Amino acid sequence: MSMVPHGGDLAAAEARWGRPAEGWLDLSTGINPVPYPIPAIAPAAWHRLPQHDRLRELLETARVCYGAPADAPIVAAPGTQILIQLLPRLRPGARVAILGPTYGEHAACWAAEGAAVATLGSLDETAAAEVVVLVSPNNPDGRIVDSERLLALADGLAARGGLLVVDEAFAEVTPGASIAAEAGRPGLLILRSFGKFFGLAGIRLGFALGAAAEISRLAQWLGPWAVPGPAIEIGIAALSDRGWQDETRARLLAAAKRLTDLLLAHGFADRGGTDLFRLVEHPEAARLWDRLGRAGILVRPFPDRPTLLRFGLPGDEAGLARLAAALG
Repeated sequence: MSMVPHGGDLAAAEARWGRPAEGWLDLSTGINPVPYPIPAIAPAAWHRLPQHDRLRELLETARVCYGAPADAPIVAAPGTQILIQLLPRLRPGARVAILGPTYGEHAACWAAEGAAVATLGSLDETAAAEVVVLVSPNNPDGRIVDSERLLALADGLAARGGLLVVDEAFAEVTPGASIAAEAGRPGLLILRSFGKFFGLAGIRLGFALGAAAEISRLAQWLGPWAVPGPAIEIGIAALSDRGWQDETRARLLAAAKRLTDLLLAHGFADRGGTDLFRLVEHPEAARLWDRLGRAGILVRPFPDRPTLLRFGLPGDEAGLARLAAALG
């Protein structure tokens, strides 16, 4: 069981504050609160083993959706978390630099496998590393690293047998930030998460794109039926639905602006984020976190940075109004 704190733990919230009469308004994750509508799924997808022809279609659809080359090596997994846990096997005992602060599982998983891990504040400090890991756009502050900088870093690492891992879990909201078009390049491995943008984190689906050697090893470790049949069918439908994706980006942009405006009006300072969440600062963040929790609204605190809070998007105007009432 991971010891890294995450959002979405409603059981822990209820243990602390009790169950709210109105139900929880969970703003503690970066998951789209208006999910992709699940299509009709053929009964065979539930009672047969996942079919390899459907998995191939899923991978082809993902390549197109992400803008990767048609021949880019790619593997699907039951969520990117399992990929993050497998990555340290690609470079056992490596010196690893994590560009932080960021998603805590990266450092935890490399350290658990015996890597020498350093969390650094700048790519300029990573020269001695054999593996560099970063999230772009970053969680929680939305930092985006320039693609030319990333490709130069990947080339330099490849020249000495190293690896650059770019976690693009939130790239769907800003496709221009992705370097998936370079997938297959030596020294570069890209992670893509399905559940966040499409609002379907519960089906557990993610992808890794990289050089053939790394992707082949990940596929071997995952085994032949890593992704369930229903997840394959939902993934094919959602990843190929460009109309829904474009409409959703526009909706998320507007929703993020409304959320930011509300938080600024209540004395928070904007510290970045993406269109799926906003990171804000307030000198009384701990008190406000508790106040919101008592009102049945869960947001993400940062114990090591106690003036910060991260707010996910309310799913509708009623949720935004509920947040405004609790703050005001």
